[in-house]
Amino acid sequence: MTEDTLRPAPHAVVVGAGLAGVTAALELAGAGVRVTLLEGRPRLGGLAFSFRRGGLTVDNGQHVYLRCCTAYRWFLDRVDGAALAPVQNRLDVPVLDVAHPAGPRLGRLRRTALPVPLHLAASLATYPHLSLAERASVGRAALALKGLDPADPALDEVDFGSWLARHGQSPRTVEALWDLVGVATLNATAPHASLGLAAMVFRTGLLSEPGAADIGWARVPLGELHDTLARKALDAAGVRTELRTRVTRISRTHEGRWEVDVPGERIGADAVVLAVPQRETHDLLPEGALEHPERLLAIDTAPILNVHVLYDRKVLRRPFFTALGSPVQWVFDRTEASGATGGQYLALSQSAAQDEIDTPVADLRARYLPELERLLPAARGAVVRDFFVTRERTATFAPTPGVGRLRPAAPTRAPGLYLAGAWTATGWPATMEGAVRSGFSAAAAALTALGRPYVHPLQEAA
Repeated sequence: MTEDTLRPAPHAVVVGAGLAGVTAALELAGAGVRVTLLEGRPRLGGLAFSFRRGGLTVDNGQHVYLRCCTAYRWFLDRVDGAALAPVQNRLDVPVLDVAHPAGPRLGRLRRTALPVPLHLAASLATYPHLSLAERASVGRAALALKGLDPADPALDEVDFGSWLARHGQSPRTVEALWDLVGVATLNATAPHASLGLAAMVFRTGLLSEPGAADIGWARVPLGELHDTLARKALDAAGVRTELRTRVTRISRTHEGRWEVDVPGERIGADAVVLAVPQRETHDLLPEGALEHPERLLAIDTAPILNVHVLYDRKVLRRPFFTALGSPVQWVFDRTEASGATGGQYLALSQSAAQDEIDTPVADLRARYLPELERLLPAARGAVVRDFFVTRERTATFAPTPGVGRLRPAAPTRAPGLYLAGAWTATGWPATMEGAVRSGFSAAAAALTALGRPYVHPLQEAA
């Protein structure tokens, strides 16, 4: 028996059990590291979770992903949930404009099987919400966008709106196309979004492979994927998971190990992954762990408002649509996933909601119910059984110009301490994809330092 076989496996503590923390814990445990996962909430999943309201199981907000989100698709496979969150066979987004002078008009953003960029050519050529000249200008801007390098730091300092204007995009084109995609993926309108992040989104989603932008979403409550199935995977991997356990202090011992303090216990560790929001990370970081810890506080946040409406009958025949000429952005049918019976449950996802995030429910009801009746004629005679709102005031980090230089990498200056979260330097905006990728990066850095072999799960796909 060798000395290596007698030596206990290293121990890692992961703080935070959102997608980033769960991913890091699974990867560390898969490499033979003993892992303790600590979460202050009574559930896993971070900001993508479900809760009960009467007979409904409600997601706090509508979350989608794209076929190009290879890391999040890995996560779904890893927790045995891929079949519960399938992807469209081909991108198909109904776009309803209710402000058209000739009356409501339905357009579609669809792809074909042709190679990029021809896969969207037919859809763009017949897109009724833009003029012929505007459609032609979109093609020219898309080619210019394809030529950008999203990793170029100079792009991070430029706002997407100014770039679009310089490339001939009219306000209508921005509203009916660029912001239609950008607000949902970046949680910001073009003038408030970094060109680097916008270029990453559009190049990867629309200009890489024909099927890259095909949309996937959970057909079950998010809690089933990110909490129930994730917990099963963690248990099977041997991870010790502690909920309702808030970390109060992280410190380094004289021997070079780490101590993580929670109420009633001090947990020793060879490595620590902090997978919590940037402000909480700032408060827990030991002195000297980052050269500029104040930058974490400069990473602003952006809200998402979610409006939930339960009707007594079916008012929408499509799984989802998006709207123009209306405050309504994206509408999803969540009836089956929520367990609703005898009616239809619609969820409205309102990104970049700074102006409405604190609006009283009564005012939101007075605004959005008439809008839904304008968009959906079948809703005009329907009875509203329930109307409620969920608010995520810090749903994402704000993708403002200059944010790239504020986002830290996974390793810190303190050996054995690593950062994870969608707000870290993943190259992606604040998405489920970015969160999982950050978990990979933190686990890879920790395992390398611990001398453990690690093969990146996306190595073949990258």
